[in-house]
Amino acid sequence: MNSSVIQLLVLAGIAIFLILRLRSVLGTREGFEKPPLPAPGSQGRRDRFEVIEGGPDRDITDHVPEGSDAAQALAAMKQAEPSFSVSEFLGGARGAYEMILMAFEKGDLERVKPFMSEDVYDTLADVVAARASRGLTVKAEFLGIREVTLHDAEFDPETSEGEVAVRFASELISSARNAAGEIVEGDAKEVRRQRDTWTFARKMGSDDPNWQLVATGE
Repeated sequence: MNSSVIQLLVLAGIAIFLILRLRSVLGTREGFEKPPLPAPGSQGRRDRFEVIEGGPDRDITDHVPEGSDAAQALAAMKQAEPSFSVSEFLGGARGAYEMILMAFEKGDLERVKPFMSEDVYDTLADVVAARASRGLTVKAEFLGIREVTLHDAEFDPETSEGEVAVRFASELISSARNAAGEIVEGDAKEVRRQRDTWTFARKMGSDDPNWQLVATGE
């Protein structure tokens, strides 16, 4: 055997040895392989920049618990009328409460009639008429609203009518005098603290933006 053949055999042996060593160190790429682990700290960086779509509607969850029946009803109202805002509605309800309450106290319901359902108007009008029949004159001063909270909400998908119940806590001074000028109801100086729960209704998506008072209670 000449020297050239011996050299080839030696080189071949060295090559086989190196291949076996590489396979033992690196392994093979056959079958399922686990993905490489992220570098330390890379997962935290990715999470910090990940954008989360959706999430709770703060215009709703600021007023009622997330996932509650009232929250679902308010969300349905927004779907029927995307421009509807719960916060803006409560601001309007605050103004309507003062306006209607003082119109009732002073016996001047006609100017607020468009903001009440027929049943509510008739009920309040009967009280005003009863006071007038007794010759009573009411003097009232509204001092302010201490609290406005959304109590409940309902939505009828068939009629698209939404109802929102709001609780008010207010302060006013009110007294009723008879024909002789004597105070027979209330007090001309004492502050009266009053709590009411009023329910407003409206067909969502309609051209008429006004809500109507459809029920009153404590």
